[in-house]
Formats: sequence, C-alpha cells, structure tokens
Amino acid sequence: MKINKTFAGIPDEYSKFDTSKIVLIPVPYDGTSTWQKGADKGPQAFLEAAENMELYDIETDSEVYTEGIYIADPVTEKNSPKAMVDAVHNVTKKYIKKNKFVTLFGGEHSISIGSIRAFNECFDHLSVLHLDAHADLRKSYEGSPYNHACAVYEANQTTNLVQVGIRSMDRSETLVMNSENVFFAQDMATNAYWMDNVIDLLTDTVFITFDLDVFDPSIMSSTGTPEPGGLLWYETLEFLKKVFENKNVVGFDIVELCPNSKNKAADFLAAKLYYKMLSYKFSNPSESDDFGDDYNQIIDSPFTKLSKFKDDDNF
Repeated sequence: MKINKTFAGIPDEYSKFDTSKIVLIPVPYDGTSTWQKGADKGPQAFLEAAENMELYDIETDSEVYTEGIYIADPVTEKNSPKAMVDAVHNVTKKYIKKNKFVTLFGGEHSISIGSIRAFNECFDHLSVLHLDAHADLRKSYEGSPYNHACAVYEANQTTNLVQVGIRSMDRSETLVMNSENVFFAQDMATNAYWMDNVIDLLTDTVFITFDLDVFDPSIMSSTGTPEPGGLLWYETLEFLKKVFENKNVVGFDIVELCPNSKNKAADFLAAKLYYKMLSYKFSNPSESDDFGDDYNQIIDSPFTKLSKFKDDDNF
C-alpha cells in the first residue's frame, strides 16, 4: 500500500518516531474474509480521508496530533493467516516496548489476534473491550484458527473479554461465550444503563478492538459483513469517552473498513473515530504526560510492567 507522508497531513515535526507518543500500524490484510472483499484497501482509504479532517477537536478543546503520531511501516505479510498474525504480534509488541501508545488500523478482524496477544503479554490483568456486530468466537473456521470469525476466541480464553453490540453469531459460539460479559444490541436498545454496566465489568487496563460493523449500516455500510441494528455515532462517542475517562486504555485497533469508491463518508467516519479516540485518551494531562518518558523510570504509569523488556530494537 502507498504510505502517506504523515497522518492527516500534520507537520513533519509531529510525525517523527522519536518524538511521537502515538504509533499507527497499518495492516492491509484481507486473506480470510468470507463475503465482501476489500478490507485490505481500508488503511489507505482511512489515511486519505484523514487528510481532509479538521484537526481541532471541539469536544475536548484539543489538537491531539501535537502529541505526535508516527505511521509505522505497514504489516504486509500474506504468506498465510498464521504468518500474518505472528507478524502483527511481533511488530505490535516491539512498539509497545518502545513505550508508545500503539494503535492499529486493518484490514480484516483476524489481525486483532496478533495485536491482542501482544498487549496481553505486556500488560497484567488486561480487559479486551470488543465492539462488533459479530461474536467472532469460533475456535476455527474454514480450517483455520486465524480466520476473521475467530478474532477474539483466544482473547476469550486468556483475557477479560467484554463484548458490546453483538447481533449475529453461530449457535456453536454460545458454548464458549461468557454470557455475563456480552451486551447484545437488542438488549442495549432498552437498557439505559448498559454503558455503566460495561465499564463495571472491565478491569483497570483495557485494550479496545473496534470492528466498524458494530455501527448501524445507515452510517457505516462499507464493511465486509454489515448487520442492521447497530450503534449510532453519538452514543458510541459517549460510551468511548466514558471508557477512556474511567479506565486506562493502553491501545486499540480499528478493523473491517471495506471502502466504497462511490461513497467516502464511511472512510471519513473511520478517520474521525480514530482521531476522537486519541483525543479522549490524551485530553487527560496526567495520562498523556507519561508517554514521553523512559519506561524503566516510570513507577505508576501504564507501562511499569514493561521494565522487564530490553530496549534493544532498532527503528
């Protein structure tokens, strides 16, 4: 894929690795999707849309790009689904060890197997907040455990997985699903307290995996498997803001943008969502100040556990 020089056209001074607090890893992969193809074009469409975005966030009264956003080389491994997952895992973990706030943009949802694995190895008591129309809890699909239908099966076994917006699944997934940690879209529609209920189930340390098909197709039709009855824009932002305010979000990925050349609105929504999530993260000064320091010297930061790593990777 073509790599844009900087995220959203920000000045070079805010896009250098050494001074950026945020790393964005594009993963243009679409090897296991089973209906509409094109998620491998998602990262490029997202980056192009971002270049047309205003960079002042009204809600948080901030310009989060000034924290520095570095675009990493894309993960382009395509030899096999397992090889892709391993590559995402390795690259994600390298950047976590560099004490960056690591974000990824896919690609289909199978990329999250690798990103979640990396975060789980680096942070104790991790919760994975999974926003999606689909449960993605199959142990294997079409002969592979690295399929997009298996995106959070491993997370369900190894982390505190909390699922939000689910409205499509296979009966077999009910056998492994932790029903107490699942918020079905049909129930959320009549539960005024679902946001607080979700937050109560999360541990202090949270990784967010955000499948864009959690949105209703009326605002996000450009996904591989759109499902009716999804979340809308402002309720999603309200929820995310609460999560960032109440929990230590240590990273996130956004997946399943399947761009439509005739409708760029979905691409722009994805870009805006990414920027809003960063704005929520870094609008809290006590949180944002930690990311520029050497992680070996941080006592109370979210990266304390990383002191066991050696900072010997070259970039």
